Amino acid sequence: MTAAETKSNPKTIAVLGTGIIGAPVARNLQKQGFSVRVWNRTRAKAEALAASGLDVFDSPQEAVEGANIILTLLKDGASVLEVMKSAASGLSQGAIWIQMSTVGIQAIEELASFAEQHGLRLFDAPIQGTRQPAEQGQLVIMASGPTQDRDTVQPVFDAIGKRTVWVSEKIGAASRLKLALNSWAFALTHGVAESLAIAKGLGVDPALVVDVVKGGPMDSAFFQSKAALILANDYPVSFSVANALKDAQLVMEAVEQADLTAEVAAAGLQRFRRALEAGHQDKDMAASGLV
Repeated sequence: MTAAETKSNPKTIAVLGTGIIGAPVARNLQKQGFSVRVWNRTRAKAEALAASGLDVFDSPQEAVEGANIILTLLKDGASVLEVMKSAASGLSQGAIWIQMSTVGIQAIEELASFAEQHGLRLFDAPIQGTRQPAEQGQLVIMASGPTQDRDTVQPVFDAIGKRTVWVSEKIGAASRLKLALNSWAFALTHGVAESLAIAKGLGVDPALVVDVVKGGPMDSAFFQSKAALILANDYPVSFSVANALKDAQLVMEAVEQADLTAEVAAAGLQRFRRALEAGHQDKDMAASGLV
């Protein structure tokens, strides 16, 4: 398939990685008329998508064959690069690659190099949102990439998100913004957990913290959702402790590289590390309050 053919018919998408975010993203793309080809490292986790009419493949190479757009939603930069190398022989020259995983600064540069070597048009497009926004098609996409291809990728973003924030033409700018936003999300998570723990430790019903905040300027859907998990002592995962630790490490690597000071982010990283060491890695990141 030539680059011109790929650009003129951008309706076949390969989604590599069908976890908590990838699976609903694939479903929402299909609902909007895209032909979706999917691959997941553990095939059993992708089988439910086959029942919904999506094409499931055994290898990344098979999944990307004939795809005009490749979308990666994997754990980290190393995983993305490994999977894309595995897919290399099936890639179409001139295909668009939308890289949505949170990978950090160094990894996005390595992925950009891979894209250039293989004739891919790369968009650096991490997302804001977890399980529920993904299922509802309400993600926020932060995108960096070439202006001339934005009309091609915008329908993809519209199918899975409520809003696209165009950050820059420069690859890597969106990944940098994502790190800044993650530092805020982690600070909120730790703040909720610590506030409820302080109330409990002082002999006050922690539910009263939520009652006071409710409906006021400090309230938010995020606050309510994390507080509900903590109060119930039940942590079904929207974003796991293990993934939060990985992303918190990326934040601190970027902070150190830029010679910045981020004491709250550094302390939050240690909380996630303790939570993982205590065996809470597969729980929602609100479980940082358990340690």
